[in-house]
Amino acid sequence: MSEHTRRLAAALCLLLLPAAAVAQSPAKPKKTPASDSSVRAAADPLAAERRLQAAGLINSLADEARGFHDEALRARVQARAADALWETDKERARALFRRAWDAAEVADRDAERKDKEEQERQRRASGGGAFVWNNQPRLRPEVLRLAAKRERALGEEFLAKLDEARKQEAEAATATPPDAPAATDSTRPNQLSEALAQRLDLARQLLQTGDVEQAKQFAQPALGRVTIPALQFLLALRAPAPNDADQIYRDLLTRAATDPASDANTISHLSSYLFSPTIFVTIDRRGSWNSQGWPPPATTAEIPADLRTAFFNVAAAVLLRPLPPPDQDRTSSGRVGTYAIIARLLPVFEQYGSDKVQLLRTQLAALSPDAPENWRTGRESMLTEGLRTAEDQERDRVQEALDRLKTASTQDARDEVYVAAAFAAQRKGDLARARDLADKISDQDARRQLRAYLDYVGVMRASEKKDVAELLRLAADGDLTHVQRVYAYTQAARLLRKDDRPRAIETLDAAAQEARRIDAADPDRARAMLSVLSELYELDHGRAWEQLPDLVKIVNALDNFTGEDGQLVGQFRAKGWGSINSTSSDSFDLAGIFSKLAREDMDRAVEFARSFTGEAPRAAAMLAVARAVLEKKS
Repeated sequence: MSEHTRRLAAALCLLLLPAAAVAQSPAKPKKTPASDSSVRAAADPLAAERRLQAAGLINSLADEARGFHDEALRARVQARAADALWETDKERARALFRRAWDAAEVADRDAERKDKEEQERQRRASGGGAFVWNNQPRLRPEVLRLAAKRERALGEEFLAKLDEARKQEAEAATATPPDAPAATDSTRPNQLSEALAQRLDLARQLLQTGDVEQAKQFAQPALGRVTIPALQFLLALRAPAPNDADQIYRDLLTRAATDPASDANTISHLSSYLFSPTIFVTIDRRGSWNSQGWPPPATTAEIPADLRTAFFNVAAAVLLRPLPPPDQDRTSSGRVGTYAIIARLLPVFEQYGSDKVQLLRTQLAALSPDAPENWRTGRESMLTEGLRTAEDQERDRVQEALDRLKTASTQDARDEVYVAAAFAAQRKGDLARARDLADKISDQDARRQLRAYLDYVGVMRASEKKDVAELLRLAADGDLTHVQRVYAYTQAARLLRKDDRPRAIETLDAAAQEARRIDAADPDRARAMLSVLSELYELDHGRAWEQLPDLVKIVNALDNFTGEDGQLVGQFRAKGWGSINSTSSDSFDLAGIFSKLAREDMDRAVEFARSFTGEAPRAAAMLAVARAVLEKKS
């Protein structure tokens, strides 16, 4: 063998050695992708243990809830425990949801009995005159919402039970008192059955939690005809899914065009979707109207031009239908209501559907003899209420109110004008002018109330605009309640937290000092303390933990503190006016601070939660701790 051949053979042997080694070595097992839970456990060896501990905590609380003295709390805690356990143990969660439903039925029956007793007591006290009572909140809708969010089949099961219970209650109800007005088509047009109304209410709540598909599925059976609740749902749906909402609205237009029962009120309600989304107007055969307010829509999506055109085509077709003789008119609006709706919508037709205007004017003239004078002369306020045409947007409603001073012959009448003007300025966002107008009110109590209400609105506006200087000014000098002042201080501290920590802590110290001024028997003292601690935790964990024993003492001294009903309220009631404005904040509730504590030290947070003596605050804190652990992202 030549030298060249030997070298070539050696090289070939070297090349083949790795392959032979691989062939002789045992095959390694194929790797499988790690699950999310195993990844979390590997990243934090104690994560799985904490989750098991949290699930055990919820199960223990759910069993404890069966012995709670308050039926409503019993139902609420079991439903929330089921919701928290859903991702961990669906079968156990379903059983808890059904147990919560049974408890809610008992609680609702008890609440209905108390409502009837209170209604009868007030009816007797009024001597047969007018009276008002507040229904106690019902628990079944709350359980239904939580269950439906988790599983549609469970939601449908509870909806069917609720519908059946309502039917039985209706059959067992006593006859309507002889002096009570009957609910006729003319007073309740386009109404849904209670079951469908409940379905839509549930769908709107699902929308608020971001579950759009579930919401659409639950709402679908109630979207077959034009009703105010159906249109309110579509307005809420338009924020996350404008195309879906617009398509369902198109379907309603098509049905309205061919439905012989469609009348002027049908068109009035349909018009709200496009032109007055904050108000739904219904007008009866006598020209009397009522309106249902609705929050401004969250969507900024423009209304498609062809959708407006479709509305005007349907609206004109319905409003221009031949008029039956008055004694044969079975519509909810009648001739008078038809006149009113045409007169109300005519400016909108002039702006967007001018080709229909002349025919509508002819119909208006034919109906004119039946219309009340205030509609024919244009003095009726409902002609423009809620509508925002280009001309209407230019109107100075503050000056319009002040123009009435010329005919105000008494001091009370002048005060009412200044109240109206102040509210008009407040709605425009001109709080400085609103305060100046409030100062012109002669009635000392009304003036003080209005100034206090405007300062409360000022706090809300400053918080939205992130205006620290205005929040601190109002907290120091505004006509606010103690808890409103605490809210202003804590909102300012939140805004200062990132760029000026020392000043933020100083602001929270002022908030804590204000909280201590609240009476020890007032639940607002606990809420104010919670608000301070929730914000303090973000700045100084140690100080927040140190102050928890004081919070426990404050809460345990209260008999009516639930730990989850915190609201900030501003209101004005005087001079024939009434306005109330409220906002919720998780910083007023136990869940806000205990969720934060649990993520840092679960065992210590559980220890503090168990130290609450009241069933409601203890349950709220324990649920918050367990949820914080179970829902913690990797």
